[in-house]
Amino acid sequence: MKAEIVAIGTEILLGEIVDTNSAWIAQQLPALGIDLNHTSVVGDNLDRVTGTLRRAWERSDLVITTGGLGPTEDDLTRESIANLLDEEPHVVPELEERLRSFFSRRGIEMPETNIKQAWLIPSARVIDNPRGTAPGWWTERDGRVIVSMPGVPPEMERMWTHEVSPQLEGRSGSVLVTRTLKTAGLGEGTVDEMARPVFDMPGIGVGTYARADGVHLRIGAKAATREEAQRLIEPVERELDAIFGNAIWGRDEDTLEGFIARTLRERGQTVGALETATGGLLASTLSDAPEAGGSFAGGLVSPRSAAEFADVSAETAEAMAGAARERLGSDYGVGITASLEGDATVEQPGTFFVAVASPSGGRRSMKMVMAQGRAATKRRAITTALMLLRTSILEEE
Repeated sequence: MKAEIVAIGTEILLGEIVDTNSAWIAQQLPALGIDLNHTSVVGDNLDRVTGTLRRAWERSDLVITTGGLGPTEDDLTRESIANLLDEEPHVVPELEERLRSFFSRRGIEMPETNIKQAWLIPSARVIDNPRGTAPGWWTERDGRVIVSMPGVPPEMERMWTHEVSPQLEGRSGSVLVTRTLKTAGLGEGTVDEMARPVFDMPGIGVGTYARADGVHLRIGAKAATREEAQRLIEPVERELDAIFGNAIWGRDEDTLEGFIARTLRERGQTVGALETATGGLLASTLSDAPEAGGSFAGGLVSPRSAAEFADVSAETAEAMAGAARERLGSDYGVGITASLEGDATVEQPGTFFVAVASPSGGRRSMKMVMAQGRAATKRRAITTALMLLRTSILEEE
């Protein structure tokens, strides 16, 4: 099944927003056995949108659009599809009632311009959107499909996951199932070499990918059904578990902060953070984990001008980690100090130190240098701190 994505919106062409929707959808298609051959962006112009959709309709089995489903004059997705198929839109009373109820529940009178969101053409049916006023369109004719979704990412992602993906599954005749194992403490070359015993196992493909949180191993299997593909993956995953052991810290959507929160909660332990330069980003990350409520003791943000933390060094980071434990009453403490771009310090800008203080009284630190600006240095400092914290937690078993 050949697919094409069309992102609609002049604001994307002007660089006012970034088209993250196309990348997100592209990541979902392989699991459905759907091949993505083209992506494009088109502005809010009826002739240009219609022309872009016509090219996509002629060369692809599935066209996926995002954006242009709002109530305003420049929201032209519905009109363009109607033009393409030479069909006349009409107002669906049930959709109109649903729209008016949406506004009345909020004590607002619905602007009449919103009525276009209750349109349909004969070849289209509604895709529900409980997160907004813009329902999607599933348009199908002559063996081809156009799936039209809102441009707002939370609305689009929910619609795809709950409404669109289940209807597309099985249409291509096969599915691709993947399983990702996330490792830490090993280089990409080492992981690749250790994983070689499974590379020739039948029916699957294994790849290694260096990421900020370690090296990932992705197992993929293509089969007629999801269950059949999963049966191909299971023996490979067992073999990799035996090879890598505790070097595997997570799978699929697992995060380092999630692993830390879960492990500490199981042990009845907590972690606290003391940061300079990163503005509380570590505390924010730790508190975002689903199980953080029982494991995160709190975070402190200090200006580096404070006399006790003025120096950017391993010793300072370790002192901060110890101070976090003491002041927050936590089992583990994490300290971060950095010299960011534009800072006037003895350290090279982009240098950061992270440290962890453990319940046993041990302290360990790491130094890294990033030359990619303040934001990138902050993000890397957080990931490095989480990796060091994970190692310290495992060593305290």
